[in-house]
Amino acid sequence: MALASPPPQTLVVFGASGDLARRKLLPALYDLGYEGLLPERYAIVGSGGSRLDDADFRERARTGVEQFARHRLDDARWRAFARELSYVVAPLDDPGAFGALRERLAGLDADLGAGGRRLFYCATPPSAFPTIVRRIGEAGLGEQARIVVEKPIGQDLASARELDRIAREVFDEPQVFRIDHYLGKEAVQNILVFRFANAMVERAWSRDVVDHVQITVAESVGIEQRGRYYEEAGALRDMVQNHLLQILAFVAMDPPDSLAPEDVRDRKAEVLEAVRPLSPHEVVRGQYTAGVVEGREAPGYRDEQRVGPESTVETFVAARAWIDNARWQDVPFFLRTGKRLPHRTTEVSIALREPERRLFERVGIARLPPHHLAVRVQPDEGISLVFRAKEPGPGMALDAVPMDFSYGNSFRTRSAEAYERLLYDAMAGDQTLFLREDAVERSWEIVAPVLDAPGSVQPYAAGTWGPSAADDLIAPRAWRAG
Repeated sequence: MALASPPPQTLVVFGASGDLARRKLLPALYDLGYEGLLPERYAIVGSGGSRLDDADFRERARTGVEQFARHRLDDARWRAFARELSYVVAPLDDPGAFGALRERLAGLDADLGAGGRRLFYCATPPSAFPTIVRRIGEAGLGEQARIVVEKPIGQDLASARELDRIAREVFDEPQVFRIDHYLGKEAVQNILVFRFANAMVERAWSRDVVDHVQITVAESVGIEQRGRYYEEAGALRDMVQNHLLQILAFVAMDPPDSLAPEDVRDRKAEVLEAVRPLSPHEVVRGQYTAGVVEGREAPGYRDEQRVGPESTVETFVAARAWIDNARWQDVPFFLRTGKRLPHRTTEVSIALREPERRLFERVGIARLPPHHLAVRVQPDEGISLVFRAKEPGPGMALDAVPMDFSYGNSFRTRSAEAYERLLYDAMAGDQTLFLREDAVERSWEIVAPVLDAPGSVQPYAAGTWGPSAADDLIAPRAWRAG
């Protein structure tokens, strides 16, 4: 089914000279234009404190598109895209600076027939969000607008509630789009289709068939010049509170009444309400030391720039979570994420319960090979089912046999980047894949006990799968991805 173009509107990117805009947002917008998925009439306005003019902004955008866009840079398409790019200098510490932005947007509204429709994107540090919202309100720009907010949304429950209070000074809840780019990935979205469009899968998706669930988000990179941010966040705030809990909600939710945004978000919120707050005794925190990752020497976390020499910030977390509802009662969910792990992977593994063993013990099979269902989110998006089959020949010998689905091989196309889908949805006003206020606050409640009593941080060498205590946490089971 062909997607309809969003209505005419102006996109305003705050922090437009920064890394997020160059690497992700502007390439994603170019790719949407390449696919014919931008509004028929639109404008993209970069804004920030950098003293750029329109030509400077277009040149920065071009370098970003050349390096990071999914489609090659086509001269004709680039010229059409570049014509819609402009820049307004509006330092947040200058209360009058948004006057120039208001004038620019008024002129564009008239040219586009946008009727005041605007999408504000905060590609800025989270600390800038309150000021941006208030400047938008002071300039009278928020009435027909939507605003996109990057994580982390607060540092804890109290600060998240304060940010929501500030947002409501200018915007109603349906105007606020809290982004988690993991939810824009095709494989995460396909969890819903895989479950609810396949009756056999959905009927097995519960405590009756599932022994446990593993969710792994592993990164081979370190903190990448973000020492100041990571010292304040750590892996719990940076990954567990948002990405991992959101993936858990997609995996564990009950069938929605429809695929309408609020029906899906209601079911996700119900799951998070049923998740017990994490116990510090069921959480392992680690911090990488020097080691070798993918054949290259890597420094320890404390040797990274802008990191304290005695830092106890975690770069690795493994946790055991429980969902107290009828579908998942007594089924453990194991969450794991870390920096400087052996390779990059994001995977959901559904480990299946064991059958009656006596049937096979009578023919001399003492141990059955493992079987599971795995959803690969990145880098090789797909789904695999490992089941048991008899080996050819006389006697009774079993082996694990994979059935594998790969997006690239099956659809012969490269999946759209997450930011493409999320930007399109924000322009179209579809909040299905965005976070609701109650879900964000509940996620902070879930991690609060560990934030309040974090416990010790255990070292692990870069290039390994974290502290040995993570293996103890999941025992007698074992981590699958890795």
